[in-house]
Amino acid sequence: QVQLIESGGGLVQAGGSLRLSCANSDSRFRQYTIDWFRQAPGKERQFVAKIAWGTGRTYYSDSVKGRFTISRDDVENTVYLQMNSLKTEDTAVYYCAARFNRDYGEVDYWGQGTQVTVSS
Repeated sequence: QVQLIESGGGLVQAGGSLRLSCANSDSRFRQYTIDWFRQAPGKERQFVAKIAWGTGRTYYSDSVKGRFTISRDDVENTVYLQMNSLKTEDTAVYYCAARFNRDYGEVDYWGQGTQVTVSS
């Protein structure tokens, strides 16, 4: 069973930064496309960012484009989400999700989530 372990969440003031990490226990890490999603209280889970396996192409939702950066370290088996210029509306539980050998479709594995709270 593959495990995704998120870390790096916390409380930060608006305008601040956080870096989330998603560690993957599978030695085939390079073959996973990793997405970040978030879910705020009372709202549906929404896509935040994606980094594709193979090409390394990145994709972002319009709400975070220019502020968040997704990257991967295939040696450390970890994907990062650097979040800058945080806004109160970024407050949510952030989840990483992994798909093996594909960029879209059903998610194979979910992490447990990490809370990000942005105060005004």
